[in-house]
This record gives sequence, C-alpha cells and structure tokens, in this order.
Amino acid sequence: MRDRPGEAPRTEGLAASIPVVVNGAVRQVPPGTSVADVVAALVPDPRGLAVAVDREVVPRSRWGDARLAAGASIEIVAASAGG
Repeated sequence: MRDRPGEAPRTEGLAASIPVVVNGAVRQVPPGTSVADVVAALVPDPRGLAVAVDREVVPRSRWGDARLAAGASIEIVAASAGG
C-alpha cells in the first residue's frame, strides 16, 4: 500500500538503526545494541581491551548489559606492554 501525501513514510518490516561513534567513525547499529555486540563485531579477541561510552569506562562485566543510545560515543582501546 502506498503512503498518502502528508503521512509519515511507513517503516513496517524495515530494520531501524541508530548512529553511534566508534573510535571516531560513525556506524549504524540496531536499537538495543550492547557494548559487547560492538566489541564482538569489531575485535576478534577482546582480551586486553577497555571500553568507554561517553567518556565513562564500562567494566567488562557490564558490556552485555550496557545498551547504546543514538549518538553514543564509544572508545575501544587495547592495552599494550612497555613504557
């Protein structure tokens, strides 16, 4: 069925996404995406990583529970040896 003039476009069946910024790059992710989802999609081995969302460190134990909002800024950093 076609939309009528003046009506908002229909979105049934369309996958919605929200913009987030990951290490400076804008990415589109589904609503409800967690920090763990983003890490799993971008990093093959999450050992030695730290993650901050909007400049707040997210403990690894909370990655699965930490849901991202539209416009969230995520920084994923890897620890390195040396000094």
